Amino acid sequence: MKKQLSLAQKVNVLRASVMGANDGIISVAGIVIGVAGAHESNYAILISGIAGMLAGTVSMAMGEYVSVSTQKDSEKQAIAQEKSYLTLNYDHEFQMVEQKYLAQGIKKELAYQATKEMMAKDPLVTTVRERFGLNINEIINPYAAALASMLSFPTGSLLPMLAILIFPEKIKIIATFIAVLIALALTGWGAAILSNANKKQGILRNILSGMLTMTVTYIIGRIIGG
Repeated sequence: MKKQLSLAQKVNVLRASVMGANDGIISVAGIVIGVAGAHESNYAILISGIAGMLAGTVSMAMGEYVSVSTQKDSEKQAIAQEKSYLTLNYDHEFQMVEQKYLAQGIKKELAYQATKEMMAKDPLVTTVRERFGLNINEIINPYAAALASMLSFPTGSLLPMLAILIFPEKIKIIATFIAVLIALALTGWGAAILSNANKKQGILRNILSGMLTMTVTYIIGRIIGG
């Protein structure tokens, strides 16, 4: 039977998807607007955008895979370490959990009873959670995160490429600029939702980073093209 992803694992996949799309929008928007500032050729813009999309897709997928794999290795090491602790000195680990509960202000009798019940149910899950703050049933899958980034980056990058190629010559740069900022507001909102962060700050930060990226690359493109 196929194992279902936990809520935390699904959230992490969504996080990778949102950040991948966000990076795709910003990165490729910077490239195509920079090239548009230097050349009027749609062919040059298209080739540059595709090259940036392909490079960014590989970079994001591999970066996500390496990052999550490193985290997963650390979590597996923590689990192996705790297994050893339980084997060598179960009583010490029992007391460690009990002390954690006492530190939270739970009465001694209740702390002891809670520890006894939790340790009887699953001592490894309990001790790993209390010692390292990890839930061993929610370890992130690096392949899922990498796949999410690999699919979302090119999806996000399509917006600035299509915008700058479809809009009329006279308004294509400003129209792309506006379309990208709207998209970044949405991804900033999504990222804030997933991370329980301040939504206004997340949106504003995303918009400002996009504005800075596109402005700088456009100015550089104008200087080079001029």
